[in-house]
Amino acid sequence: MTGFTDRWWTSADGLKLYARDYAAAPGPARLPVVCIHGLTRNSRDFGEVAPYLAASGRRVLAVDVRGRGRSDRDPEPMNYHPGTYAEDVGALFDQLGLSQAVFMGTSMGGLITMMLALRRPELIAGSVINDVGPQLSPVGLARIVAYTGKPVEIRNWRDAREYVKRTNGAAFPNNRDRDWRMFVDRVFDRGPRGRPVLAYDPRIAEPFKAASPDKPAPDMLPLFMALARKPMLLVRGGISDLLDQDGVALMRQHAPNMAYVEVPDVGHAPMLTEPAAKAAILRFLGELG
Repeated sequence: MTGFTDRWWTSADGLKLYARDYAAAPGPARLPVVCIHGLTRNSRDFGEVAPYLAASGRRVLAVDVRGRGRSDRDPEPMNYHPGTYAEDVGALFDQLGLSQAVFMGTSMGGLITMMLALRRPELIAGSVINDVGPQLSPVGLARIVAYTGKPVEIRNWRDAREYVKRTNGAAFPNNRDRDWRMFVDRVFDRGPRGRPVLAYDPRIAEPFKAASPDKPAPDMLPLFMALARKPMLLVRGGISDLLDQDGVALMRQHAPNMAYVEVPDVGHAPMLTEPAAKAAILRFLGELG
């Protein structure tokens, strides 16, 4: 089961936004799942996850956050932040008539889910947070900022494959050629004359550039605490450089009932198709109904 319907909705400021809508397999009604990708990614990251969730009897909506994938790019790049993205997801619920869902957020998608827990808690029945938390390692942050939005010359699909290996190879040491080809298909679009182009607006990096290095990082613990009022599963890559063991310990301290799974030999962030992650997710969803 791999098919999906193209779904469009409109943001409060008039952008046309996109989601893949996977129909639930026949059976008893279950909570739908909303999947939200990471900073430079898009709904294609859930191209293998959404079908197994749909086969378990759940409608799945995998969104393209503004500026990514098939969603419009924002003419005002300072709007590229989790607060805006949370408003956009709220608009999706309002326009599709959805009342509640389980959220699955990878990296930035997890931060958006935390923001929604503060602003629209009624929408969240539970959450799967993938390799992110209220305390992030500066090592992983520096790595991500180092390549996000930076000019890169990609002349052909071989260059594209080398680019994804260079930026993600440490996180996926066991990937084979097939895995990297799939990775390229998630990260790049086919541009003019068939050349690959990154599937995101490079100006998503402008809020990072504008931030003062002397200004303290925002305190995300209140957002996490708001989300922790609902059932939660944390997935961590065993060799993640963004969510380290200190970050996990902080989350467990403030959310002792949080379910947890660590995916061995994977960094930031697990694809959620790994056996350990998939088993934990299906078990967690089964307990939610």
